[in-house]
Amino acid sequence: MTTAFGGPGGGAPHVTAGDELPALEVRITREQLVRYAGAALDFNPIHWNEQFAKDVGLPDVIAHGMLTMAVAGRVVTDWLGDPARLVDFSARFTRPVVVPNTAEGALVEITGKVADVKDDGIARIDLVVKFDGKTVLGKPQALVRL
Repeated sequence: MTTAFGGPGGGAPHVTAGDELPALEVRITREQLVRYAGAALDFNPIHWNEQFAKDVGLPDVIAHGMLTMAVAGRVVTDWLGDPARLVDFSARFTRPVVVPNTAEGALVEITGKVADVKDDGIARIDLVVKFDGKTVLGKPQALVRL
């Protein structure tokens, strides 16, 4: 077995503050919004009804905040190779991801950097999550067990 850290068998990686995680680009489509709404039981019409979204002042249909956060978390879990190593993940929703009615959907760009590594093997990962060149999550951070 090879881990995302590159070592066979899942050995402890050497991670230091300043290490960058591989960047990730994810497209969110209207189809994904419908699937997520069903899974999360969140049928708020701002996530699927273009006219309703515009009537309440939004530019168009927007992605669920928790879907955006989950997509962002992939940069960490992909890097870890084992999602069970994710101890905590938090963020504030600061700007919506507007999802056009196109096959391409909305492009979300995610980067991450190791901010701190404690003696107990817990590391803090700071993320930057952007849509349309602007950050959409405030202070997204993950704590991971190395």
